Amino acid sequence: MNFEIRNMQPEDASRVLQIFQQGINGGIATFETEVPRWEAWEMSHHQFSRFVIENDQDQVVGWCALQQVSKRNCFSGVAEVSIYIDEAFKKLGLGTILMKKLILDSEDHGIWTLQSMIFPENKASIALHQKLGFRIVGIRTKLAQLNSEWKDVALLERRSREM
Repeated sequence: MNFEIRNMQPEDASRVLQIFQQGINGGIATFETEVPRWEAWEMSHHQFSRFVIENDQDQVVGWCALQQVSKRNCFSGVAEVSIYIDEAFKKLGLGTILMKKLILDSEDHGIWTLQSMIFPENKASIALHQKLGFRIVGIRTKLAQLNSEWKDVALLERRSREM
């Protein structure tokens, strides 16, 4: 099977949100419990560094995007990574392909630090990030609740080699 990365388009909204719903359902990808409306999702993510990966039937099977971590100007080059792969297409290396593209594009847009907050039990996501140069900064214990259960998150970051 062949895959192709391309810029995310408005017509991808439904599929992007379906894949996000899978992440919610899995219980180890996000604190979110409901899929947002597309307009809210779009406003919360940078307009650049938004990519989807399609299979050879032109079906979106994964996506990645960046969120601003702070409105303060001094943090304009720091962004949080979101990366999701359809459950049926995991373990094919698609996350690696998307993340490599995201890293390069983010640097082209002046991002000097990428960060991710990942549940420690999401070992595949932590391994992906570490493989591509992210380091664990620490564990934030009982950061927030998900379904009435306190959850820890591993804070990972990657500094641009361009800075």
